[in-house]
Amino acid sequence: MKLSVIIPAHNEEENIEGVIAQIESLLELEYELIVVNDHSTDKTAAVVRELRLRFPNLRLVDNPGSKGFANAVKCGFANAKGELVIPVMGDLCDDLATIKIMTAKIEDGYDVVCASRYIKGGARLGGSRLKGILSAFAGWSLYCLLGIPTHDIANAFKMYRKKVLDSINIESKGFEISMELPLKAYYAGFKITEVPTVWQERKKGKSNFKMFNLAPNYLKFYLWGIKKRIGGGNL
Repeated sequence: MKLSVIIPAHNEEENIEGVIAQIESLLELEYELIVVNDHSTDKTAAVVRELRLRFPNLRLVDNPGSKGFANAVKCGFANAKGELVIPVMGDLCDDLATIKIMTAKIEDGYDVVCASRYIKGGARLGGSRLKGILSAFAGWSLYCLLGIPTHDIANAFKMYRKKVLDSINIESKGFEISMELPLKAYYAGFKITEVPTVWQERKKGKSNFKMFNLAPNYLKFYLWGIKKRIGGGNL
């Protein structure tokens, strides 16, 4: 099975080469690497164009929609040619060695594999303590209330069969897409599991994640998931 690795990148000139180099050194299966330039104003695109000379399976595409994580990810999905798809953050926060473990779970028959920071073997290193508490609460509460088989629903680092993504009407505008996709996949009957991963706060560049601005969007899908369980479900 071919894997499409999607890297949404907004002003990641300091990190993007390191992410690409790690992926290229770790992955052994057939894959393509798609960097989505999300309206960067720095040299992100130029760095990727230079790297294409070294890595022939690397592609650069521009997000044609408005700037934002969800639109960049959706652009990557639309350009993906693989049977499997995984978004990877452009700031070196994800443990890319986890991809091999996630792929093995797909081969076991799962449709979605969630990388979890909040189970045995996983960890969240650095970053805002409040963000960590809120994301852990969201994951654990939906696991307990709804039975969704992941303790880290807010983590963007998830592997999907392409058929799962093609079946979902994606409504998110921002980072909440990471919650929307597994919720909708779960209620559509797809088989989901999780594996531990270690997340580390970025060392270079500036995060685009604004917790208090994004909280209402996360809450919308959180409440939708609960309402769906008790018989409703319209957003």
